[in-house]
Formats: sequence, structure tokens, C-alpha cells
Amino acid sequence: MSEENKTEQPVANSITEVKSEGGDVKATTGADTKTTTSARPVGRTGYQGKGGARRSFGGKKPFRKGSRFRDRPKPEFDQKIINISRVTRVVKGGRRLSFRVDMVIGDKKGRIGLGSGKATDTSLAIQKAFNQARKNLIKIKRTKTNSIPHVTDAKVTAARVEMMPNKERGLVAGSTMRTVLELAGVTDVTARIHSRSKNKLNNAKAAIKALSTFSIPMDPIKDAPKEERKGRFNGRDRRGGGGQRRPFNANR
Repeated sequence: MSEENKTEQPVANSITEVKSEGGDVKATTGADTKTTTSARPVGRTGYQGKGGARRSFGGKKPFRKGSRFRDRPKPEFDQKIINISRVTRVVKGGRRLSFRVDMVIGDKKGRIGLGSGKATDTSLAIQKAFNQARKNLIKIKRTKTNSIPHVTDAKVTAARVEMMPNKERGLVAGSTMRTVLELAGVTDVTARIHSRSKNKLNNAKAAIKALSTFSIPMDPIKDAPKEERKGRFNGRDRRGGGGQRRPFNANR
């Protein structure tokens, strides 16, 4: 027997099972499998195209771990930084650099506050400004259309502002006054700055002073920031004790 007959014999005798479209199993030889390109062997499932097989999850999407920012609660107040300035203090040894942050916070429901913070780091200055703004919160009385009841004006140092209600014209204001009115939830108001002052902090103070004419009593804030103790020993006894100093008793 020649070598060609030896190589052709196992190919002719090889039998594979192929599923037809109706679900019946047919037996085909190796010669038939060469001509039939759409036949697939039994027992192989999944994607058989280019790029390798895909992992099937039973028709369901694979589980993905949720983002850690998805379940974060919404903050009580919206905040906006109106000014960040770098402050340099000259001392005997040289210069000391620090940052000052001016911030306006509000819940867009009538509460508004302004605060400033100084620190050597911007993140710490922002936190101090936020805590001070929460201490200085006021609540203003608004109309049914979220406007102000009547015309008002205020003056702080060189900054002088004026606010007047308008009828369904929206918020017509610019610069720092627009930020203050938006965070306070005030609309349909026309505001103007009648001075040439470019100091954003003074303009914000004048705007809040003008809104304070409509202030009403406010409920206490939950989780109010604790007051920072100022002093060399931070509330400790000078003799090195851990507790606070005892009050003086004249009768002993």
C-alpha cells in the first residue's frame, strides 16, 4: 500500500455527529465535513467567531461593583468660593505665606451665609470659611414667586448695592450679587452695584446686609460646628494637667 492510501484511509473513516436545523443528529464523514462549512460539532457552545470564545452569563449582565460616590448623601448647603487670595506676612526670619478664602453657602430655600478662613493650606482655609459661614447663616422671607417684598439697599465701606423686585423677568444681576441671590433661592430680582468697588468680599457683605432686612427667625442647625478654642494652652492647665482650670473659691 502506498503512502497516499495510508493518509487517506483515516480521513475517510472519521465520522462526526452534526446537528441539523431541525435538531436531528446526522453522521457525516470527513469528506462531507470539508464541503459543509456551517456544521458545528455537538457539545461546543458559546461564541465561535474570531477573537476567541466569550463567557456567557446565562443572559444576565456580569456583576460590577458600584461606585463609592453613588451612595454619598447630598450636602445640606451648596457652596461657592468667591475669592482666593494669597497673603504674605513679613516677619523677622523672612516671609510667611498663607491663603484666605471667601465663601458663600446657601440651601436655595432662603438660608444664606458668608464666611472667610485663613490657613497655610487651601483645603484647611476652605473648611474654616465653611464653618464660619454656617455660624453666620440668616434666613430671609421670600414671596410666592421667590422674589423680595420691596426695594432695599445697603452700604458696606465703599460698596453700595440696590435690589428691586421685577415681574417675571428672572434674576438680573452680576458679579458676586448673582452668586448670593442664587444660593439664597431668590429670583425675579434686579440688583445693581452703584459703587466702583471691585472688592468681592465687600460686595457680598453688602448684598447679605440688604437681604437681612427681610430676615426671619431660623431653626437651629443640626450638627453645628464646634467653636474653636483659642489660647496658648488650648484649655489645659498651665501646670501641665490634662483637665480645665478650676474656678477660684474665695471661701476656702
